[in-house]
Amino acid sequence: MEVDVGIVAQRDNERARTLAARLVEAIEDGGDRAVVDESTGTAVDAETVPVAEMNGCDFVVSIGGDGTFLFVAREAGDAPILGVNLGEVGFLNAVAPEDAVDAVTDLVADVRERGAVDGREVSRLRACGDGWDLAPALNEVVVHGPRRGRGGGVDVEVRVDGRTYASSHADGVLVATPTGSTAYNLSEGGPLVRPTVDALVVTQMCAAEAMPPLVVDQGSDLSLVLSGTEAAYVISDGRNRRRVDPPAEVTVELADDAVTLAGPPVSFFDALGKLE
Repeated sequence: MEVDVGIVAQRDNERARTLAARLVEAIEDGGDRAVVDESTGTAVDAETVPVAEMNGCDFVVSIGGDGTFLFVAREAGDAPILGVNLGEVGFLNAVAPEDAVDAVTDLVADVRERGAVDGREVSRLRACGDGWDLAPALNEVVVHGPRRGRGGGVDVEVRVDGRTYASSHADGVLVATPTGSTAYNLSEGGPLVRPTVDALVVTQMCAAEAMPPLVVDQGSDLSLVLSGTEAAYVISDGRNRRRVDPPAEVTVELADDAVTLAGPPVSFFDALGKLE
């Protein structure tokens, strides 16, 4: 069987494009098919397709940092993703650049033998309200007021299974997956959560009457009730953004579709050692 591999390189990164070209050559030399994203295709001699059309690939290779990986996870549907790390830390990207060719060709061989990628699923979050929902978040959903800082917050009541956990004026509230606990959540004083733990983290952002960050199980009924301001915003993975007009209630729950991480697992503790 022919294995189809999508390759997405970090935009305007010559090192990423050079590696993408090497991967295309290795895949095609093995008799399989490689396609690259449209931006990469301007510099690499390969078939190009929009990233959103790579959902039919057997797996997609993301070359760059965690931001590139999050972009691929948003756009590439349910295709498994192999992350090649060109960033500083790389909680989502398990493969070093010098190991990328071997990792990709090994994964192609596995697909040919088994017919599918044997990967690890990680949860995503879905934020929704009255008649709307945002694209799923792999890292976090953030709710905040018109702006951060004095005079720009929002009154937020955090409810878990119908019971109030915290209620305060705050810059906002952040709900993170274990995958996202090392990202925005950590910078706001939230706890680290090992990626294999089935939990969510709720962290207030500069609350006037703060409660400690709360870890809940992923099946919890979690809602954020907003008031005290004319406008607030709900943001998924720092990218997809929705204005809401308080009083309003935002529900945050597990998305139906997880992301499959292909290839070797990320070394969580090694990555932690790279944090400043």
